[in-house]
Amino acid sequence: MTAVLTPARAIGGHVQRSADPVEGAVHDVFVAHYPRLAGWAAHLVGDRDLGHDVATEAFTRLLSHWHTVDDPRPWLYATAGNIVRDHWRKRGREASAYERFQGGQPRPEEASPGPDQAQLLSVREAVEGLPDRLRLPVLLYYFADLSVAEVARQVGRSEGAVKRDLYDARARLATTLEEAR
Repeated sequence: MTAVLTPARAIGGHVQRSADPVEGAVHDVFVAHYPRLAGWAAHLVGDRDLGHDVATEAFTRLLSHWHTVDDPRPWLYATAGNIVRDHWRKRGREASAYERFQGGQPRPEEASPGPDQAQLLSVREAVEGLPDRLRLPVLLYYFADLSVAEVARQVGRSEGAVKRDLYDARARLATTLEEAR
C-alpha cells in the first residue's frame, strides 16, 4: 500500500497537522515554495502540467533527503533543474530515435517550409544548448534567483568556479543569441 504524502489530515472538516515532524516541516516548505517552483519548472519545460510534475517530484525527493538538506529552497531548485535537464536529454534522444526510424526523412511538420528558425530562437532554447556544466548554474542563478554561494553549494563547486561558469555561459549565450538575429 502506498502512503500519500499529506502533512495535514482532514478530520471532521478541520485540518490537523501530521504527528510526523518531517512531514510537517516539508509541508511548511511546500506551502512557501511550491507555486513558484512549479511555475519556474513549467517555464523551463514549456508545459504547465509537466512543470507541476517536476516540482512534485522535487518535493518527493526532498522528503527522502530531508535530514541531509541544509536549506530546502536552493536544494529544491537544483533538484528540479536536474529533473528538467533529464527531461531535455530524453526529449533529444527521442527526437534522434524518431529521425533514425524515419530513415533520415524530415518529420511531417518539418517538411513544409516555415518561419526562419533563427528568428524563433528563444532564450530558453539558447540555455538548453549550453553544456551541462554551464546550464544548471545559469538556471539556478538567473531563473531561480539563488545567490552564487547557494548555487556553488548545490552544484558542489567553489564560488569562483560558479562565477567562471556564469561568465562563460553569458559569453556563449551572447554569441548564440547574436547569431540568431
